[in-house]
Amino acid sequence: MTGPLWRLGSPEARFSIIFYADLECPYCKSYSPQLRQWIDTHQDVSLQWHHLPLSIHEPAASQEARLVECAGQAGGHEAFWAAVQWVYAHTRSDGQGVPNLEAFPGMSKALKTCMSGEESARIVQAQAGEATASGITATPSLRLVDRTSGRSLVLPGPVPGDSLLSAIDMLATNDPAEAKATVSPDTPASAEDDTPR
Repeated sequence: MTGPLWRLGSPEARFSIIFYADLECPYCKSYSPQLRQWIDTHQDVSLQWHHLPLSIHEPAASQEARLVECAGQAGGHEAFWAAVQWVYAHTRSDGQGVPNLEAFPGMSKALKTCMSGEESARIVQAQAGEATASGITATPSLRLVDRTSGRSLVLPGPVPGDSLLSAIDMLATNDPAEAKATVSPDTPASAEDDTPR
């Protein structure tokens, strides 16, 4: 993945959940705290963020992605996740953005320079391109990775904790194609936006 792997949870965890998210996606906004809370109670699973700002939410989604990316570069993993929480707490969602990004706690000249610089834009654009190239075009989406076997499984939409556990069990012991069938299909995101079907 291009750019730093912003992680929550143990770097030694056997399983990683890559969270493909848009900071303007209302479903990501409501799902993110649930997913983070679930990660906190499952020590064998870590969470990694992957930027996927959707075109329907631009330019706000990319501006916010650059803010959290720069906050992480300045302060590490904890600062990154705190910035994600702040954006989700203040955005009006659906491309309407945060009324005043300047109000971000810790906003500094260095942070503004990073946000307007080429590096933060390159990281966000590259991650979005990587997601699209791998067939992920909707948010929220999750990629569950078993670091022991190297197998992975894409799970669309907000995935409840019990379904995540089922997918982990299936990925660890069986064919990943079987795991897909056990994941709740009730709220998958559609192909081009973040609206559940």
